[in-house]
Amino acid sequence: MGRDVLQLLLVGGRTALGMAIGAVVIAYVIGGLIGLVAASTRHRWLDEGLIRPLDVLLPLPSLLVISVVAVGWRASALAITLAVALVNVPTVARLVRAAALDAASSPVVEALRMQRESWFTINLGYVGRSVLGPVAADLGTRITLAVFLVASVNFLGLGLSPTAPDWAVSISRNREGLLLQPWSVLAPALLLVSFTLGFNLLADRLLHHTRRPTEATQ
Repeated sequence: MGRDVLQLLLVGGRTALGMAIGAVVIAYVIGGLIGLVAASTRHRWLDEGLIRPLDVLLPLPSLLVISVVAVGWRASALAITLAVALVNVPTVARLVRAAALDAASSPVVEALRMQRESWFTINLGYVGRSVLGPVAADLGTRITLAVFLVASVNFLGLGLSPTAPDWAVSISRNREGLLLQPWSVLAPALLLVSFTLGFNLLADRLLHHTRRPTEATQ
């Protein structure tokens, strides 16, 4: 492996993975808050007003939405990150809402309300803990999907600059010279596959370890 290829590999992961992980964090902050509010509210109109507009975004092709944003704000890592977060907000919000409904309507929450506990104490302290399992199970798939979307946009030339040291950009830029320098294409591709596969295995292992103490106490 040449020194230039190694340098691109070491630097290229910052954008490929940083944008994807950042987008998932933003999606969980926004979508998670919407889901908690929708699950805990006693007003049906508020629940409908928060969730129904997100249903409009669900049928839209994620890659198409991100590509349109990437074309409008070319070579903007922030714009691509926000676009990836936007297309994940509806599914995150519905996931959190579905996971939090039972806990939000439980007698424990009613008792906490009678004690005049704050909204943050009830929903982030008690209800929020009830969604940690589903969120942990979804996290591996969500980050993998975000990596795929970011890499797809950059590979198609709609995202970062063609000279950016990004893994997907490197694959697109060097694919014509695959026979001359195969590692310039294969190495970043293998790293993308290794990250997504390794992160899913890590998420499954962490989820397995978090379930074992719970099952032991039952």
